[in-house]
Amino acid sequence: MVRTLPVSLEDIRAAARRIAGRFIETPMVHSASLADIAGVPVHLKLEHHQTTGSFKLRGAINAVLSLSPAERSRGVVAASTGNHGRALAYAAKAEGAVATICMSRLVPENKISEIRRLGADVRIVGRSQDEAQQEVDRLVREEGLVMVPPFDHQAVVAGQGTLGLEIIDALPDAATVLVPLSGGGLAAGVAAAIKGVNPKTQVIGLTMEWGAAMKASLDAGRPVQVEERPSLADLLGGGIGLDNRVTFAMCRALLDDVILLTEAEIAAGMRHAYSCEREIVEGAGAVGIAALLAGKIRSGGPVVAILSGRNVDMEQHRRVINGEAAMFGEDGS
Repeated sequence: MVRTLPVSLEDIRAAARRIAGRFIETPMVHSASLADIAGVPVHLKLEHHQTTGSFKLRGAINAVLSLSPAERSRGVVAASTGNHGRALAYAAKAEGAVATICMSRLVPENKISEIRRLGADVRIVGRSQDEAQQEVDRLVREEGLVMVPPFDHQAVVAGQGTLGLEIIDALPDAATVLVPLSGGGLAAGVAAAIKGVNPKTQVIGLTMEWGAAMKASLDAGRPVQVEERPSLADLLGGGIGLDNRVTFAMCRALLDDVILLTEAEIAAGMRHAYSCEREIVEGAGAVGIAALLAGKIRSGGPVVAILSGRNVDMEQHRRVINGEAAMFGEDGS
């Protein structure tokens, strides 16, 4: 089954060889506190320790290195909710290319300023990922830039899949792997890697209740649009693209389940990460912990939760940790 999908286990192994030495092979640690709650061993994959603060660097580096020198000289462009833009800006700069990152007005300022610091040209367009993507399409069409999408791209998915290789190599008997789910680049890559090695391992996608585009699309049997709303897990927002060519098919074939989390549950995950694990993670990176705390995961063996990013606004983080009014209400405000 895995071999018929857009990205194979061998594609991911080739990506691991291509990007070796250009990123951090992040640690995986046992969590005694979460193991007590879950009743099985729980391990945390500390991907938020990555160079640019999230898993996105793997896919961005692989995509940039997969381009020809002529393509890199034209410049690369992408729409981003923050972490992909930061990763692409970093990867492009390392290879002597210019990056242009298009983002909506919903992206937090701390993520925008960091992308600018890395030398990228930032374009703020509209109030959704889809509107930002329209500007990307214009730049590709009119200025000849080369698009490196945040998730729906074979080289990006293969790069993210190297994270799955590290997990299954470190813990071959993992029964369940919890993966943050947005457009599906991480989930598709991790699932392809893990199930390519051990098909019995469950891979579960985790996302927020509001604006969960991949969940809505899987339920509908085709890519659909959803309304984007503010969330503590803002990096899980955005559509998957109505013409999705890679991640929808892979998530449909490889994910064993998709679980939705409330804002209160995500906040609890962030607090637990900080108070019990001594880790600062953004809302999207805390969904694995959140699902375990909420009792939404049942596993017959070891669980791995990916902590996917740390690029959180620290004032928001402080308010969440202190239990102040940092969560978004049911009306999305």
